[in-house]
Amino acid sequence: MNDTPGWASPGSTPSDGQPSGTSGPGDRPGPAQPADRPGQPEQPAHDPQGPGAQWSKEQPPPAQWSAPTGAASPGQAPPPPPVPGWGEQPHGGPGGFGPGGPGGPTGPEGPGGAPYGGWGSPWGGPPPAAKPGVIPLRPLGIGEILDGAVSTMRAYWRTVLGISLTVAVVMQIAVILLQGFFLNDALSSEALNDPSATTDELAGALGDVLLGNGVIFLVTLVGTVAATALLTTVTSRAVLGKPVTTKEAWQDARPLVVKLLGLIVLLLLIAFGLTLVGALPGILVLAGGGGAAGGALAVLGGLTGAVVALWLMIRFSLASPALMLEKQGIGKAMSRSAKLVRGSWWRVFGIQLLATLIANIVAAIVVIPFTVLAAVFGAEGLDGFIEGTGHLSWTFLIVTGIGSVIGSMITFPITAGVTVLLYIDQRIRREALDLELARAAGVQGYGPTPGS
Repeated sequence: MNDTPGWASPGSTPSDGQPSGTSGPGDRPGPAQPADRPGQPEQPAHDPQGPGAQWSKEQPPPAQWSAPTGAASPGQAPPPPPVPGWGEQPHGGPGGFGPGGPGGPTGPEGPGGAPYGGWGSPWGGPPPAAKPGVIPLRPLGIGEILDGAVSTMRAYWRTVLGISLTVAVVMQIAVILLQGFFLNDALSSEALNDPSATTDELAGALGDVLLGNGVIFLVTLVGTVAATALLTTVTSRAVLGKPVTTKEAWQDARPLVVKLLGLIVLLLLIAFGLTLVGALPGILVLAGGGGAAGGALAVLGGLTGAVVALWLMIRFSLASPALMLEKQGIGKAMSRSAKLVRGSWWRVFGIQLLATLIANIVAAIVVIPFTVLAAVFGAEGLDGFIEGTGHLSWTFLIVTGIGSVIGSMITFPITAGVTVLLYIDQRIRREALDLELARAAGVQGYGPTPGS
């Protein structure tokens, strides 16, 4: 019992294998006295004038005496001292082990300087995660990822909306000019609605539709790549709480825009190729006169290829931020994405799907009123849109283009922000990226939880 911290007074020494100040193994230990105190005579063991001789002869009956609360009864060992840090505040001071005691450890401090858990304070769970920017530096939930994307828009709205608006305006102007000057006159899909059209006419109309949609899709793809590259830089800085201007974002993203475009085109070719390969046996059977069986086989094979393509697209969905933030090549970015998504495919798929649905629903709420206005002021364009003739009036194109610009201002930041934050979240879970981010943000005293 003598080696228990805080049990014996400072300066006490054992005597004959027994702590001083005790009278026997069955007696209640008394306070230890320092040995050989100068200036005080040593008393014999059975001194009749000792402390016991001064007690009163009239003592209360033994049955009516009770030890104070927390004190040990005669013949019983005293209770052990409370363990610091588990529900009780240890007492400091000279000779103690609480805060203020000589050599006693003070509690570890969190990022804000407040003590938590451990020695010197009650256990209150792990310390709060540092949050220098739009997200806390720890594994994130779905709501925190979505909130982080929206918070980036709110906190840096000038840069985010400026980038989204510029890209969307340039993209829509290109689409309107192509549609109005080239696609309206050069392409026609009227044969698709004509029951008496020949096979050559149907093939030509289908080719025109694919060509027109392909040109518009290519322009949209270029705009999406540019917006994604710039917004990736903005979101990564927002995680650290550091603002960035449009010029700085462009300077950081410009060397990688071509690689990002190549990455997205490669992923699209992979998805299209897998779908085509799956449908190819049915197409061959159909061309050989297989009839309904060939058509069913083509549909089933196409769906199978599309499912495989979807699995790969989610597996490579984090390649874009990996390429931009790690300055990697296309192949290395795809392998990094596959490594980060491994074991979390369904989670990544669900978050990406939810973010896409939210962004498209919000964009549709904005675009639909403009489409109605375009129908009111451009009836000719509406007829071409409904009948599939491909001829759209300038009024219809301009009004719907304005709605598309506003919708793109919303969808670009949400989809790009969620992808970047999902990439950061996966790296925090697998590679402890939060420690590196905390150091980059200048957070003091941030590290692993004590005892972990």
